[in-house]
Amino acid sequence: MNGKLYIIMGKSASGKDTVYARIRDLHPELFPVIPYTTRPIREGEREGETYHFVTVEKMNEMQENGLVIESRCYHTVRGDWHYFTAADKQLDGNEDHIMITTLAGYEQIRDYFGTEHVVPIYIEVDDVTRISRAIEREKKEDTPCIAEVCRRYLADEEDFSPENLEAAGIWNRVRNDDLNEAIDAVNRIIV
Repeated sequence: MNGKLYIIMGKSASGKDTVYARIRDLHPELFPVIPYTTRPIREGEREGETYHFVTVEKMNEMQENGLVIESRCYHTVRGDWHYFTAADKQLDGNEDHIMITTLAGYEQIRDYFGTEHVVPIYIEVDDVTRISRAIEREKKEDTPCIAEVCRRYLADEEDFSPENLEAAGIWNRVRNDDLNEAIDAVNRIIV
């Protein structure tokens, strides 16, 4: 990859998926990087849009072939779910790209491609809004699991601590109290 890779990240239910979708609409020149996961597909999701859904065996095969740039495993109340970014044809060429990942994912991708190619954008929102959104989203699942919402919330508090953000050099922080203002702020980073 010789272009820029813009990485959108934030705590669960911070609005990063909405920001990502709007930025993709506004910037069709940015090629999406679709991550991989071993978690079950959710209602309304389609293969190759938000994620590439693979088995643990397929993920292990990709690791053995040196195709996994970064990976992480979440020990959820529903079992272990793996998420990873692969060095596949998505990242070939000189084009600019955009993706969503975690802080740990960003750090591994930055180390793989170099800081000159990777631009982090951290989306943040107040905790009350975030937990309310997460609960509303979970209610839409076939079998809602509030324990998983709580697990994600607590994990995000640790993963995205101020100390971790500072240590990773995350200076591009965008408040998502107003979606249009957040989009404008992200546009200023991209342009």
